[in-house]
Amino acid sequence: MQRVAKDLLGKVLVTRVNKSLTSGIIVETEAYSFRERGCHAYDYLRTARTEIMFLPGGHAYVYLCYGIHQLFNVVTNKVDKPEAVLIRALQPMIGEEMMMKRMAVEKLTRITSGPGKLTKALGIDRKLNGNSLLNDEVWIEDIGTKIVKKDIVATTRIGIDYAGEDAELPWRYYIKGNPWISKA
Repeated sequence: MQRVAKDLLGKVLVTRVNKSLTSGIIVETEAYSFRERGCHAYDYLRTARTEIMFLPGGHAYVYLCYGIHQLFNVVTNKVDKPEAVLIRALQPMIGEEMMMKRMAVEKLTRITSGPGKLTKALGIDRKLNGNSLLNDEVWIEDIGTKIVKKDIVATTRIGIDYAGEDAELPWRYYIKGNPWISKA
């Protein structure tokens, strides 16, 4: 799951929502495992919310955060091994005008520089929760970009102080110097 979190950097998250194609290069991720307290499915906690995490890798896990933000994750492990990678930030590629319209802004500046922002800009909501990433609504493309190890920054995850010492795990990854990463 940590390897997947790093490997997703440089890939492209694509959506086709209401016939509008939008995409962005993944520039920031966070890894979550059932083995640590930051994960919704910590210690195999199985609820209506976490059930998607128990699916095989390659599914979308979209959940509501703070009652307002819908966050997009990629399920990454085998059946019944709940692990996922949160997509934290994107560098816009296709459909910038639609992204700005969805965000109700006139400038592209930082509209995908956080997990709640990028889902809104790409039209991702909980209707996509559980969808295979091999469908035509939401998917990830490999465009051949390789991010070298020295350009990947590993640091602690954001907003999980409740996880105690697990909050200190360096499982947030981002591309060094990219202006689209979220602010801690």
